[in-house]
Formats: sequence, structure tokens, C-alpha cells
Amino acid sequence: MEKVNRRSFTKTLSKGIGATALIGNLPLAHTMVNPQNNKKLGIALVGLGGYSTYQLAPALLDTEHCYLAGIVTGTPAKENVWAKKYHIPQKNIYNYSNFDAIKENGDIDVVYVVLPNAMHSEFSIRAAEAGKHVICEKPMAMNVAECDEIIKACKDNGVKLGMGYRLHSEPYTQEVKRFVREKTFGKVKDMVSEAAYYSGGNPNQWRLDKKLSGGGALMNMGCYAIQGLVYGSGENPIAVTAQEFSTRPAYFKDTDETITAQFDFESGAKGEMLTSHNQNANKLRVNCENGWYELDPASTYIPLAGRTSKGKLRFAQESQQKLQMDDFAKHILFDAPNLAPGEMGKRDMIIVEAIYKSIAEGGKKQTLKFKAGYGFSNGPTSE
Repeated sequence: MEKVNRRSFTKTLSKGIGATALIGNLPLAHTMVNPQNNKKLGIALVGLGGYSTYQLAPALLDTEHCYLAGIVTGTPAKENVWAKKYHIPQKNIYNYSNFDAIKENGDIDVVYVVLPNAMHSEFSIRAAEAGKHVICEKPMAMNVAECDEIIKACKDNGVKLGMGYRLHSEPYTQEVKRFVREKTFGKVKDMVSEAAYYSGGNPNQWRLDKKLSGGGALMNMGCYAIQGLVYGSGENPIAVTAQEFSTRPAYFKDTDETITAQFDFESGAKGEMLTSHNQNANKLRVNCENGWYELDPASTYIPLAGRTSKGKLRFAQESQQKLQMDDFAKHILFDAPNLAPGEMGKRDMIIVEAIYKSIAEGGKKQTLKFKAGYGFSNGPTSE
């Protein structure tokens, strides 16, 4: 697959692909957090699209252990808007060409890569080589080989690596993981995990360009569906069979529209997955020997909702992005567990590649091999 670099991406942006609106009516940051405060880590957002604009940056106004220290953008018009809105000094503003100079900036401790998938590997590696800790948005990369390159770069440069898997920090997901850990409802029998939305917008958006996205629904929403089955059961799958469907081939010319998959787990549990860019679906249902639990919706920002065979789940909810970034900061500052390590992103990409291979081979079952606990936050960090 052709590698997309910063120059080709900037050219793409100039045509309107992947461009998003500038910051809307968000609350102003009243004061600039003191960069010398060693209990708050400075985060630089790389890529100022919709997710950075409407989720990450506002969340960083409320985080306890980190703050928005810098930005990296290929759109000069955004620089002044963000600098004014978030009181970012000019010396903490970079573009894709001068990004490597971030190495000399003591204000910035963490680089959060929020770019199209094809650029995750390049900028995660460049951030690690600059001595900065890395958060990489999902999916981790375009393929497993790139995941390995990112993990190696972070290890070689002595920096921490985390995935932008926000759900591991939010209470409903954590409660599901507790059910599994404590066997609250007994042995898991079967599961259904769905993550999908209807894409009816700009046909030139980068998510529909395989050179930038690496794939369609599976590379985007499929990560949530795969994650749900894994933390819903507490196991990695040992085999998968998959199918692909399309009812709008004129719109989804380059990427997958709808994918279903069936998983086997070593315990005997079975899992079914649906992901799509052509319908709305968002739930996780787990049936066990002595009851069941479900989240519906399971992967939206807020509010999530859940219930079990014993009754409804109720938790106070706040920004998942705030919780996620604070958890990663605590991992760096206080050696707290890394809730979404890079190995988790690699594991999910191994599963993604197996799904695509199954489809390419007419639905042939693919075997998956992981060491026990691989990809879990408290498990081993190598296959």
C-alpha cells in the first residue's frame, strides 16, 4: 500500500478532503497552566480535525494531570484561532515540516497523534525519536508491521506508548471488565458486539480514501466492536470467520461498507461482530451461565447506558477523553497501569488483518495465536 506522507496529506487537505470547521463555540481557557508544574504534563495535539477540535481540546481544559501545551497543524489559518482560544504560545505551534523541532521544547511531554490512519506510524515514530511520550489514535496503524515499528521506536527511545482507546477509562466499560474479572455472572457463553454509523456526508472525506484510511468501517468503527468482544469476555479470540456486504457500491467505491464476523474463544465462548458505515448500531451484549450484561449504547461519547439480568447500571458520566488522557498522564507520572498499551493496538490490528484475509479467501476461518493476556493492560507485552 502506498505510504501517505505529510506532503501528500497537506495537498489532500487543500482539496477539502478531511478538512473540518475551525473551533466553534467552546468555553475559553481562563488561564494558561504553568508549564513548569511537574504534576501536569504538556500535551501537543497533532492534527486539528473534528476530534481534536470538539473532543480532545475541550477535555484538556478539565484534566487534572495534563493540559494542552501545543499544536501541530498543516493548516496555517488554524494556528491563530487555536493560539487565541487556548492561550498557546507561538513557540509551541508546529507544522508537519518543522515537527521534529519539538524535541527541544520542554513544555511538551506527550504527543497525541490525531491524523488520518496513514500518518499514524510516521508521526508516532517521529514523536518517540523526539523523546516525547505518544498517544496514538485508533486504529494504531495501517498494518501490523507499522504497529511493530511504532512499538520499537517507543521502546528504543524510552518513552511511553498508549492508544486513544477512551472507553477503558469510562465507568460502564470498567464495570463490564469487573464482571468478567470477578465472574459475576459465571462463564461467558456468547456475545454480540456492534459498532456502526450511517455515512451520508462528503464522498471525498478521507475515511473513504483507502490510501489515507487503510480500509473502511472495519478500520474505523470495527475497532470498538472487536474491543467489546475482548473485554466483554476477558479473552483474546483464537479464530475468526468474516463476510463483507455492500448496498451502496457507488458511494463506498474504495473501502468496506459493512462487515460481519464470528469469533471462537479458547473457553468455548462464541462472539459475533457487526461494523458498518451504512447503518446505525452500537451495543455489546454478553450472555453468561448465570445471567447477562449489556451496554447500549456501548461506544458513543456520552451518555452510555447499561443493564444486567440483575437491573440497570448507573454511573455518573463525564468526558471520556478527559478520563483517558488523565489516566495516561498518571501512567507516566505515577507508574499507574497503562490501560491501553501499544500492544493492545497491535493485537487489534492482527485481528483486523485476519478478518480481511478471511473475506479475501471467501470466508475461510483464520486462526489467531496470542500469548495469554497479550494486549491487556495487565498482561505480557510481547507475543
